[in-house]
Amino acid sequence: MWKVFSNNQKLTIHRRSHSAEKPFECTVCSKRFTTSSELVVHGRIHSGEKPYKCHLCDKAFSQSGNLNTHMKLHMGDKPYKCSLCNKSFSQSATLQSHKLHIHSNRRPYDCRYCGKLFKSGYELKCHVRIHTGAKPYSCRHCSDSFRQLGHLKAHLLKSHNEGTWFMCHICQKKFICNGNLKKHIRRHEGVKPYVCSDCQKCFCTADESRHHKLRHSDVKHFCCGRCGKYFKHRETVVSHFNRCSGDLPFNLLFNVVKV
Repeated sequence: MWKVFSNNQKLTIHRRSHSAEKPFECTVCSKRFTTSSELVVHGRIHSGEKPYKCHLCDKAFSQSGNLNTHMKLHMGDKPYKCSLCNKSFSQSATLQSHKLHIHSNRRPYDCRYCGKLFKSGYELKCHVRIHTGAKPYSCRHCSDSFRQLGHLKAHLLKSHNEGTWFMCHICQKKFICNGNLKKHIRRHEGVKPYVCSDCQKCFCTADESRHHKLRHSDVKHFCCGRCGKYFKHRETVVSHFNRCSGDLPFNLLFNVVKV
């Protein structure tokens, strides 16, 4: 069966899906794209540009689809519910990400440089930049560049007053991202949505909950790369390294066990 198109340009773009041709290259990171519009959207990662603004709050987005998804939050449209904690989400992909980072301990992605394990390919990609020295996010106001987009956003706010601070309405403390503000407000309000399934103790953040759950587990995730001894907590293995490994670089001295 033949696929047909309304004009020659759309046909040309479609043919690239068969040939894997990507003629449009990012001048910052050399990533290639099939269409010029894809390159334009990608360029906003480096520039921090967010032309699609929510008219109900201060949030802005680099893509119109992300704005449409955000608007569902204002309308209370969250059809995807987590079966483990009943938290709801507006997108299926967000629900899957929540399950991976909150309810799973699997770390299937390993760093080829130091062996450290990660839950997602994105986390691994960001980590590898520590070894390669890659800094794909460049400031358009100065010569500084950064490994992570969040670091660029923080730089733009602090050094160039570009972007939007998120301020606590209770104590006026300012935050770079809305997620950190939400965690902060929970402490003011005493809200603790993360419940330990073993002892029913409640916590404000997912990180606090994960750290606590190690008390109920016999699994020791962190291993000293020098002597092979295992530890439950990252802080413990760091302290151990100071006694065991001398001046060797920290990132070469530990691994995380797959569970």
